[in-house]
Amino acid sequence: MFALADCNNFFASCERVFRPDLNGKPVIVLSNNDGCAVARSNEAKALGIKMGAPLFQIKDIVERHDVAVFSSNFDLYGDMSRRVQAVLRESAPSVEVYSIDEAFLDLRGLDIDFDAYAKALSRKCWKYTSIPVSVGVAPTKTLAKIASKLCKKYPKLRGGCYMHRSEDIEKVLRTYPVEDVWGIGRRSAAKLMDAGIRTAWQFTRMNPETVRSAFALPGLRTWKELRGEPCIEFEDIVDAKQSICVSRSFAKEITELGDLCTQIANFAESVVSKLRRQRSLCMEMAVFAFTNRFKENAPQTRGSSLVTFPDGTDDHKAFVVAAVKATREMFRQGYAYKKAGVVALRLEPSEGRTASLFSDTAVEDRDARLSGAIDSINATFGKGTLRFGVQGDGRIKMAREHQSPHYTTQWSDIPGVSVK
Repeated sequence: MFALADCNNFFASCERVFRPDLNGKPVIVLSNNDGCAVARSNEAKALGIKMGAPLFQIKDIVERHDVAVFSSNFDLYGDMSRRVQAVLRESAPSVEVYSIDEAFLDLRGLDIDFDAYAKALSRKCWKYTSIPVSVGVAPTKTLAKIASKLCKKYPKLRGGCYMHRSEDIEKVLRTYPVEDVWGIGRRSAAKLMDAGIRTAWQFTRMNPETVRSAFALPGLRTWKELRGEPCIEFEDIVDAKQSICVSRSFAKEITELGDLCTQIANFAESVVSKLRRQRSLCMEMAVFAFTNRFKENAPQTRGSSLVTFPDGTDDHKAFVVAAVKATREMFRQGYAYKKAGVVALRLEPSEGRTASLFSDTAVEDRDARLSGAIDSINATFGKGTLRFGVQGDGRIKMAREHQSPHYTTQWSDIPGVSVK
């Protein structure tokens, strides 16, 4: 058996953890620069607020129904996700983190009451994190996904659903929209619709050769999974990323070199922090910045620079210094930059690294200790506690008019309690 633990309306739920007054009220979370709704509570969905709806288009709904609006707070969401994952790891032999709000659990070989297990795990996640989690258990990962969705639709399931009997699976699949099946994308769904296939059950009745011909092996795997045959591997070891990118569109265009250097230094610091967490070295770094192409009458430019690290690096200082130098080289006065970013390329494992014959080991040891100190201090006292001067206040320039405090990642934002 496999289980899928899925956090309900995750970003909105994270905001409610420290704002219990919002329970039962409509809540939305916005994308970067406060553009579109990327998370909605059930109450907000009931008001007709669609995923991706621009804030200016739903302003009347927000004001009329007193919808709580939050800017994205990814430090908070990432930390709450790690807390949920810690609970899951205590409760399952193996965990595969699928996304920030979803994880598969490998329950094969366990002789337990899976329905009771699913409900107990949902309660445990709520008790330890205050995040509502739906747990679906089924013979395959694809069916487990569907089972977890049933928990959200039917509160009487109390957060856990064990779907394994063939008659129950058939009953669910007969009404389950084929476009909502995990693994069936928009193009595949359109093909199925054209062929008159509307439900997951109708898809399972198709000839396997027809499925393979139309949708190749991934489509056939999904077909088999829906029929109860596990064929999507469980991966409890996450492969390291082959590239890491941090980029942002700015709330206000940047015209000064110093301001652009500050923002790109912060991007570089974020990239190298992620690089170190996955224990990789970067062989090449790309830095880019460009103007707003939608402003037809404004002068346009696209600048980019590629930096090579012959021996590879995961050093904070080396990364930030190289990014700032690249920015100075590509910056052009008289242009208004709207977006910029830093990308780490050609990543290699840091373990087993062989130093260059001509490298200064004393300097490398010193810089390694500095990077380690930055990691340790920022992990203990919050991201950005220790930073380089060129980073300014350490904040990336974006519109975040509605951002909540960093309750769990910055000491200054920890909620206070008064006892009388």
